[in-house]
Amino acid sequence: MAVQFRDYYETLGVSKTATEDEIKSAFRKLARKYHPDVAKDKKAAEEKFKQINEAYEVLSDSEKRKKYDQLGANWNQPGGFQPPPDWGGQPGGGFQQWGDGGGVQFEFGGTGFSDFFEAFFGGGRGRSAFGGFGGREATAARGADVEADILVALEEALHGSKRTVSLRRPGSNKVETYQVKIPRGVHEGQRIRLAGQGGAGARGGKSGDLFLRVRLAKHPEFTVEGNDLIHEVKIAPWQGALGTELKVPTLEGTVRLKVPAGTQGGQRFRLRERGLPGASANRGDLYVVTQIQIPKKLTEREREIWNQLAKLHGG
Repeated sequence: MAVQFRDYYETLGVSKTATEDEIKSAFRKLARKYHPDVAKDKKAAEEKFKQINEAYEVLSDSEKRKKYDQLGANWNQPGGFQPPPDWGGQPGGGFQQWGDGGGVQFEFGGTGFSDFFEAFFGGGRGRSAFGGFGGREATAARGADVEADILVALEEALHGSKRTVSLRRPGSNKVETYQVKIPRGVHEGQRIRLAGQGGAGARGGKSGDLFLRVRLAKHPEFTVEGNDLIHEVKIAPWQGALGTELKVPTLEGTVRLKVPAGTQGGQRFRLRERGLPGASANRGDLYVVTQIQIPKKLTEREREIWNQLAKLHGG
């Protein structure tokens, strides 16, 4: 089955010449709107949220975006989707696997990523364990391991969850479904193993394994640093000078943070154990980073006050 092209620029609602900041801003706006925790229609929002994440995963990475832009306008020519010649070899992806007879194709569902992403931006290929042929003396050979990416929300990494993942093997119309346990504290790049669910073995050999490699979903409010979460917050100059109290989002609701007088731009405030679980029972921390937001336009009265402040400080 031909891979269906995904227009990531259209998904985020930006032009092909959009800057990194414009792409980031568009993602945050859409991700806040369609985050399953806040949307009314959770099922529809969840699907949209995954599409937004996939688009941002590619367009926010300069190398992936460059590769994506090379596809050009001729992606849908007769004969199915073909990569540009300078990509070299087969596209790397979770469902494009290699076995004894060459490439074989596995189709996934429920992982949070499209076949298009898996084909060209996914994390891995199958690792064939087939041995050579020796005529009548040929021995049994283990099947290839199969690998795909699975999109995991930060909330799932915090609490753990169960997901239904489907798989269709090459040459088969049967869709196999699996209940996959997302363990609490799962981290970026971790592989979840489904033993014996990979490629079929040869000459009576055992089947390979199915590995789902975790890709943490981008969040509109947080970035991830190990087990810690980072949240950037904009404050007005007078709030930094005089101090203020802010409502700060966490993965478990909002909390109040007291910002002391004299706070500088880039200053970090630590909220203990509000991050993600680690290998031990302890959780990481949430760091709130302040950014001083300078008004772009001033009224005459505001300009007068700023000038007075400047004179007070010898400006």
